[in-house]
Amino acid sequence: MKPGRKARIGKPDIVGWREIVALPELNIPALRVKIDTGARTSAIHAEQISVFDRAGQSRVKFRVPKSIVHKPVWIDVPVHDERAIKNTSGVPETRLIIEVLMLLGRHRWRIELSLANRANMGFDMILGRTAIRNRNILVNPGRSFLMGAPGHEHATSLEDISHPADHIYPAKGPSDSTEPGSDL
Repeated sequence: MKPGRKARIGKPDIVGWREIVALPELNIPALRVKIDTGARTSAIHAEQISVFDRAGQSRVKFRVPKSIVHKPVWIDVPVHDERAIKNTSGVPETRLIIEVLMLLGRHRWRIELSLANRANMGFDMILGRTAIRNRNILVNPGRSFLMGAPGHEHATSLEDISHPADHIYPAKGPSDSTEPGSDL
């Protein structure tokens, strides 16, 4: 153990390979994530990325598109860093990094997120090993959604509570369709 670090005492929390997190500073109350211990840095799907300067501070504006469990959202936050990160093909690419508060079950801590095009991926966000390192967490690759909804201290699974999407999207009516061929 590194000098100055406190040992985490107690039984580790077990997370599944898929979980639901919240990113309250980004106004995202629920987001399906893949816990990816093969990835060093966490990444979120971002579209229409633009960097600008406000009052001498580098900022980024981007859009996180709608998914199964959250509405589309525009985000404007400070740029935390910019670094080379290997993409899924192993090719380094320069990505913007932001720092945000993440809620996972009853836990909350700050993580770094790279902004990436994850349009062809199964999850809008991956949670890399740096984000879970030293958090007394173990990943069970055979289980999913073990932590419950973000912020629920006593839930042990999503079956214990309503699904986060139930609080975001009302039941669809005929005028709510956004499928191809709809009136919208």
